[in-house]
Amino acid sequence: MTDGAPRSHLHRLLQDGEFVVTAELQTSDSADPSRIVELAGTLRGKVDAVNCTDNSSAHAHIAAMAAARLLLDQGVEPVMQLVCRDRNRLALQADLLGAAALGVRNIVCMTGDDVSAGDHPETKPIYDLDSVQLIRTAKIMRDGGTYLSGRALTDPPSFLIGAVENPFAPPLEFRPMRLGTKIEAVAEFVQTQICFNLDKLRVFMARCGELGLLDHVWVLAGVFVPSSAAGARYLRDEVPGLDVPEHVIERMDSVPRDAQPGEGIRLALEIVDAVRQIPGVSGIHLMTINHEEAIPRVVEGAGLVPRPARQM
Repeated sequence: MTDGAPRSHLHRLLQDGEFVVTAELQTSDSADPSRIVELAGTLRGKVDAVNCTDNSSAHAHIAAMAAARLLLDQGVEPVMQLVCRDRNRLALQADLLGAAALGVRNIVCMTGDDVSAGDHPETKPIYDLDSVQLIRTAKIMRDGGTYLSGRALTDPPSFLIGAVENPFAPPLEFRPMRLGTKIEAVAEFVQTQICFNLDKLRVFMARCGELGLLDHVWVLAGVFVPSSAAGARYLRDEVPGLDVPEHVIERMDSVPRDAQPGEGIRLALEIVDAVRQIPGVSGIHLMTINHEEAIPRVVEGAGLVPRPARQM
């Protein structure tokens, strides 16, 4: 956590102790910006910031930096993700500087899914840096005013620096320590992997508290809004690192297909209510797949509207 003047609207809300709401922008495979504009309209005023993913699940999509600029043009604050898989340190530093020049003030540093998870398995992965090293790079550029080489920047970027963490991936006892490494590198907020298993999240947060980590980072719990039982099965079977308990799939299966989107919203609302009671959780990060209209319904149903007006 950082004191001093807030670097972004999201940063200001976190500093003020507001329970924040972020959401993930649906991926776009269109060169027409109208798709991003449409998605921005769905989320504007319902969430505090919107993540622009960076070739998520090792599939190519519109560049995160371009999506972030389009969101800014629509009055929506972006959180730009950067993965290490697709760039070396030269490109990563260039993109950090370029994003700042375009007005991006929140970043999330990620290693990135292996290329075998995507539809271009022959791709050469880079991994010149890992996520912890990328966090340190962003800090050096922001606070030290130099590139990794030591060469001075004319005008340093100003970012709220974020990371991701998976409380549900084994070995479970390692996850808080892994988060500690990212905090040491100066991650200021973290968005977790999708939470269906509340017991594991409670254990993770309690251990983070025991280690004193929650005094140094804001944790946003990942909440997914499923639209169908088939979608929940896809998460369980195809997305690495996800813990989707059988009772979630059984619940979605228990209602007719046309009622499953509504059941997914009810399930997400129950999870949001539960995570709000967990000590140390500073907000939620909402995700869905091709069900973007569900995000405002969850925010409204949880009583989290209106959102504070964006002032930066």
